[in-house]
Amino acid sequence: MNKRTSLESKILKRIVRKKSNIFLRDDFLDLGGYDQVGRALKYLITKGKLVKLGYGLYAKTKISALNGETVPAATLPTLGKEALRRLNIPIAPTKAEIAYQEGRSTQIPTGRMIGVKGRVSRKIGYKGMYLAYERTP
Repeated sequence: MNKRTSLESKILKRIVRKKSNIFLRDDFLDLGGYDQVGRALKYLITKGKLVKLGYGLYAKTKISALNGETVPAATLPTLGKEALRRLNIPIAPTKAEIAYQEGRSTQIPTGRMIGVKGRVSRKIGYKGMYLAYERTP
């Protein structure tokens, strides 16, 4: 067994063991060098074990029951909120979510807008669908 395969298998074992759907590249730096981990993650993406959501941000996958393609294991808003928590960015409900919960609106929020406290310049998305951020007090 070569070193590349063993590093990939170590990363895959760690992914399977974790309950979280989100992984940062830094989660695997204790297994190898920065470039080695990057190549192993890229290989796991091609095998369909991971999807890339953004810079250094990866998610678990599952097989879609509709078309048999590899898709993220959870919805994009759920993954986005989990990723922002992992990156220590505080999140809050958006104005539309608050209005809907209080009964002032019947418009159901899509969830692709996430309320954040502070500035966020990170793009989180999959296949051309990206999350938007709304600054909340």
